[in-house]
Amino acid sequence: MRASRSHQAEKQSMTASQPERKEAALDGVRVIDFTHFIAGPYCTMILGDLGADVVKIESPVSGGDSMRAFRPQVAGESGPFIWANRNKRSVAIDLATPAGHKIALDLLSTADILVENFSTGIMERFGLAYETVSKLNERLIYCSISAYGREGPLKDRTGFDPIVQAESGFMAVNGFEDREPIRTGPAIMDISTGMMASNGILGALAARSRTGKGQRVEVALFDVATTMVGFHGMNVLLTNVEPRRIGNNSFDTAPMGVFYASDGPFYLAVANDRLFERLCRDVLGRPDLNASAAFATNADRNAHRDDLFAALNAIFGQATREHWLAKMRQAGVPAGAVRTLVDAFASPEMAARERVKKIPHATVGEVPNIGSPLHLRGTPVIPAQGAPTLGQHTEAVLKEFGYSDAELAELSSQGAFGRLATKDND
Repeated sequence: MRASRSHQAEKQSMTASQPERKEAALDGVRVIDFTHFIAGPYCTMILGDLGADVVKIESPVSGGDSMRAFRPQVAGESGPFIWANRNKRSVAIDLATPAGHKIALDLLSTADILVENFSTGIMERFGLAYETVSKLNERLIYCSISAYGREGPLKDRTGFDPIVQAESGFMAVNGFEDREPIRTGPAIMDISTGMMASNGILGALAARSRTGKGQRVEVALFDVATTMVGFHGMNVLLTNVEPRRIGNNSFDTAPMGVFYASDGPFYLAVANDRLFERLCRDVLGRPDLNASAAFATNADRNAHRDDLFAALNAIFGQATREHWLAKMRQAGVPAGAVRTLVDAFASPEMAARERVKKIPHATVGEVPNIGSPLHLRGTPVIPAQGAPTLGQHTEAVLKEFGYSDAELAELSSQGAFGRLATKDND
């Protein structure tokens, strides 16, 4: 078993070319990342944001993570890949070769976390099953992300985000009543599964601090989808009544939905009687609406929803969206513009929250980055680095584990690195 350098030495190597930063929550934690597409990479990106050293293992034979080939392309990298793979280092090894398998075991022998989202049976085929590597490293936390779990009658099924949206009933509560159920545009189940997996891993890390031992963590896309239906699932279990699709409105609250000013739509959320009183008195200058028996309570407003929406839209159409939004902000009535994605990223809110910045990238110099939403005052997320090029850090990482130039050359001759050079391109 080849010993790696100390965590402190590794941290110094990782940050030597970066500005000095505060200690991060997961400094000293090493993740070996066998993930691809969205759910797995999103999970390991969260760990990387928190300071973990994420070593992404990719195949030099297949061209690495399949997301690299998606569009749009920037200097040979896709936008989707760049989005989900910041703060990682790429090591390109062919796991199908004995030499590549040996390297993987060396990396795992002192790692803290393994994350994989292959189809069931692939890790076993590579000789990297939990039963194998946990004997090599009992402190290892081994996280498997799959569509339907690693055991049971569904373990052989492959699955994607929109499939589990359909199967879980999630689509059934989205869209409009007179149209077919609809999936979300963003891959919400993939992203949520990545978040759940990172939560499970952090829980296992906390447990290891007490027990000294790692464990297996499993998260299935279908299980997350059944969680993401929210309270609608509980309502069905209690009543066996199918919820209606209500588009942009609310099941039980009015007025809530999209309304139209003279120059564009906005979303209004009046969640209780107190807010409706403020809307009528302080925003619209129409206290008579609140005094009307048809609109006096939320139940009344729901019963007369069409009349209420018509009355409000007739008023809102008399002035601009910014006029109404300014008045609602002053009155404490929740509302926001309905924007295109282009407009959203150019909005004052996006600028105020500093959601987008430029970060370094090895090929193109810098790329845009949608920052982590996590804010830890004592151990902040690390300064972001752009997603790695394929095999960018192979040589640097393996030298941290004590491999010499001669050994790397020998491994290369044995096909461990495919046709890629091992030169670190930093």
